[in-house]
Amino acid sequence: MPSITVETEDRTECIDITDRVAATLPDDADGVCTVFSQHTTMGVVVNEAESGLLDDLAAALDDLVADDGWQHDEIDDNADSHVRAMLVGESATVPVVDGDLQLGRWQSILAVECDGPRSRTLTLCVH
Repeated sequence: MPSITVETEDRTECIDITDRVAATLPDDADGVCTVFSQHTTMGVVVNEAESGLLDDLAAALDDLVADDGWQHDEIDDNADSHVRAMLVGESATVPVVDGDLQLGRWQSILAVECDGPRSRTLTLCVH
C-alpha cells in the first residue's frame, strides 16, 4: 500500500499534501482515495490551502483546546494534541477518475499536525 512521509516543523500546523497524494495515483485509477494518518496526533482534512486559512486552522485548534490540565498529560504531556487530532479526524476520502483527484476548485488535502515537529506517515488506499 503506498504511503507518503510528511515532515512537520511546528507543534500545530497544516500542510497541503494534495500534489504528493496525486503523484501516487495510478494513471488508470477509478474509485476513491483514502488518506489515513497512522498517528493519533495528526489528522487529515479536505479544505482550502490558502496560507492565511492554514494558519487560522492551526490557531483555532490551539484556541479550542487548552494546552494543559488533562489526565493523559501524566503519561506523555500531549493530551491536547490527541484531542485536537480527534476533532480533525484521522482520514479524508476523495473520488478519483482516470487517475485524477476529483477535488473542487478550492479544495486540497491537508495534513494537520497537532504534536510536532515530527516525521509522519500517511497511508493511501485507492479502491
